[in-house]
Amino acid sequence: MSSLTSSRALAPIGTAGKLFAFGLDVGRGLFRRPFQTREFLQQAWFIASVTIIPTALVAIPFGAVIALQVGGLIKQFGAQSFVGSASVLAVVREAGPIATSLLIAGAGGSAIAADLGARKIREELDAMMVLGIDPIQRLVVPRVLACMLVAVFLNGLVSVVGVTGGYIFNVVLQDGTPGAYLASFTALAQLPDLWQGMAKALVFGLVAAIVASYKGMNAAGGPKGVGDAVNESVVVSFMLLFVINFVMSAIYFQLVPPKTG
Repeated sequence: MSSLTSSRALAPIGTAGKLFAFGLDVGRGLFRRPFQTREFLQQAWFIASVTIIPTALVAIPFGAVIALQVGGLIKQFGAQSFVGSASVLAVVREAGPIATSLLIAGAGGSAIAADLGARKIREELDAMMVLGIDPIQRLVVPRVLACMLVAVFLNGLVSVVGVTGGYIFNVVLQDGTPGAYLASFTALAQLPDLWQGMAKALVFGLVAAIVASYKGMNAAGGPKGVGDAVNESVVVSFMLLFVINFVMSAIYFQLVPPKTG
């Protein structure tokens, strides 16, 4: 009984180790040739097609809520001239990468897990290995790179749409001054903030794709197993992405001092 309990307690550690080893295999597969250019382009187009509209729709309320909350808070301190800068800072640093990660993991990651899981239960992956074809190099690497590329572009989309939505809501609903909102962009924000947001999106896309591919390639138990793999990939991706977001933000604030107005 005790051995059974201890094995259950150590199961998450074993899963984490297998996931890390799978990530290393993907890293080695990046340098193997031939590179699957066609698969990469197809997956990038597919992931972008299933995420771009939801991302744009999510970015509007993100920017609006940030503008309303920040605008109301800053107005209490009598610093209305910094509303634009604070809103841009919040969107570029946090809201953009977070919204991107949620959509990449929820829409793109679930699609990857479902596709690879279906291939697994149809024994396509086993057939590829029998033929001497590495499924990681042939299927996983193009999907991982596609997720990373699309995540960076989606982060830019979220930033633009979020800042635009925040501008409109601040000017229309909070009687803000358009000129002051635009002029304060560079008061607190700086170029490293943009690079940090892009780096976060790149890492989030990498992690979400690796988790989804791992869960999909280890699906078992028929169609129900594929559904369970999809659910697990989304949940695990969300947990990892929030932890990684905290770690990257903490490191960034240690390396880059905040800009003073």
